[in-house]
Amino acid sequence: MEKETLNSPGIEIPPDIQGTVTVTTLDRLYNWSRRNSLWPMMFGLACCAIEMICAAASRYDISRFGMEVMRPSPRQADFMIVSGTVTKKMVPQIVRLYNQMAEPKYVVSMGACANGGGPFKEGYNVVPGIDRFLPVDVYIPGCPPTPQALLNGLITLQKKVDGESIKTARWYQKAPIDAVPIPVLGPDLMDPRQYDNIARISRLKNDEAPSTNVLEEPPISSTNIEEVGS
Repeated sequence: MEKETLNSPGIEIPPDIQGTVTVTTLDRLYNWSRRNSLWPMMFGLACCAIEMICAAASRYDISRFGMEVMRPSPRQADFMIVSGTVTKKMVPQIVRLYNQMAEPKYVVSMGACANGGGPFKEGYNVVPGIDRFLPVDVYIPGCPPTPQALLNGLITLQKKVDGESIKTARWYQKAPIDAVPIPVLGPDLMDPRQYDNIARISRLKNDEAPSTNVLEEPPISSTNIEEVGS
């Protein structure tokens, strides 16, 4: 890895004062402090979570990147690693946890299942990709990805943080940031953002359905009752 420096590129500093003086920008200083203290949220979904645990162990040691402090509370986490198969029953909880995270926040999709459903894509209970509900910043391929692949994805996330600016960051804009609507698990998983389309398609299907002739029985009258009694 390249040696990290706060100095802005193209600005030469005399060697005798390099340990004392730094010429940089506010964006560079701000992003440098954030990229080296990204705290992941401590939760896992399936076998990819085992590889995530291995990456946090001593052999790979993500503490080199300031990411070893996994927080059990979403309010203390900076990014979420969606590690494993995302079932329809689990999506509402994942979206709720994401909404409880403070800005700035990021999402890392780890593994084939989180990226697009994996080998369970055609299953009745598996979501074909978490990006249908959450904005994903980094995709990590593999089934499951190795700890080295996760490290590469985390380094990619650091590069994304390096390219951000305070002027354009969404969490510093005046407009409020809307929460992601929590999906509703009914007969199937329904996204509240698609309610209008679901209602429109249902009306179209009802209009196109052929009318069926139902044989109605004659109403029971008092004369019919008397005949049955006799």
